[in-house]
Amino acid sequence: MASLFDPLTVGAMELPNRLVMAPLTRNRSRGTVPGDLAVEYYAQRASAGLIITEGSQPSARGQGYLDTPGFHSDEQLAGWRRVADAVHGKGGRIVAQLMHAGRIAHPDNTGGQEIIAPSPIPAPGEMVTADGSKPHPEPRELRTEEMPDVVAEFVTAARNAVDAGLDGVEVHGANGYLLHQFLSPASNQRTDEYGGSPLNRARLVVEVVRAVADEIGADRVGLRLSPAHNIQGCDETDPGDVEATYTAVVAGIADLGLAYLSVLAQPRLDLVQRLRKDFGGPFLANDGFGVVTTKATAQALLDEDAADGVVVGRPFLANPDLVRRWELDAELNEPNPATFYGGGAEGYTDYPFLDG
Repeated sequence: MASLFDPLTVGAMELPNRLVMAPLTRNRSRGTVPGDLAVEYYAQRASAGLIITEGSQPSARGQGYLDTPGFHSDEQLAGWRRVADAVHGKGGRIVAQLMHAGRIAHPDNTGGQEIIAPSPIPAPGEMVTADGSKPHPEPRELRTEEMPDVVAEFVTAARNAVDAGLDGVEVHGANGYLLHQFLSPASNQRTDEYGGSPLNRARLVVEVVRAVADEIGADRVGLRLSPAHNIQGCDETDPGDVEATYTAVVAGIADLGLAYLSVLAQPRLDLVQRLRKDFGGPFLANDGFGVVTTKATAQALLDEDAADGVVVGRPFLANPDLVRRWELDAELNEPNPATFYGGGAEGYTDYPFLDG
């Protein structure tokens, strides 16, 4: 059985261990540009087998939350170049998670950019803005002829990420954001070739992934999915439809030889293991959205051959040297939820290393 501390090859990357730092939104990129704090934060965590950046918008209209970084301006790319150099200087590997928020957005956070989605259905709940929480507005439905523009946003951002020195990208097709909004029949009520059947709802995800792979090389591209996550109004409650939709996604990309497939769901589910088998490449499991992943639960996934690597979130927030702490069975720092989103160094770069 593989150990969490065994190496793993994912596409073009040789990982020294199987612990992958999850994409974790931190809302500390003032003006959407990663700054000095981000450079320090990511470099501190370079011992992870692989770092997935916080969700970062591929375009200005793709931004959802306050102070999230992008991959579409020269200033942003200069910031990311510093991050990549710092991580590589510590021996690490880092890929950009490209997250188009779609309807999980508010124009107050995007400088007035329009909100777009597969259908003109507002997301439930509210968005935090500089002026407090406000209801999500009704998005504009994307026209069929605009789909190549959406694909091009991801492609350009992927090229920008690699040119800025990052090792690759993860296409975010999960958690209720734009690509997931196309997958869910609750948020996608289109009648064109991008809506209706599971195959049609899977179409945009497949087109984005294939185009990004063509641009930067499939061995530098990962995909994240979260089947039946039922989050942010992207409800997927019909098991048959869920299976048809997600098997269509994987069937549409399996021939590419992507770096990895990352799935946020209970890894032992039959559907998740079928997706893994159909994908045929490195499979990263993330079962910690509702519960905190521990060393024992992470290792159990490898022991049971439920995954090739494990995506870990909250433990990496408070433990920049998590890999070493788990190797030594050392005590962990406890994360402070009050500092998860926004702010400065507190709860971001000031968690102590094991050596002090």
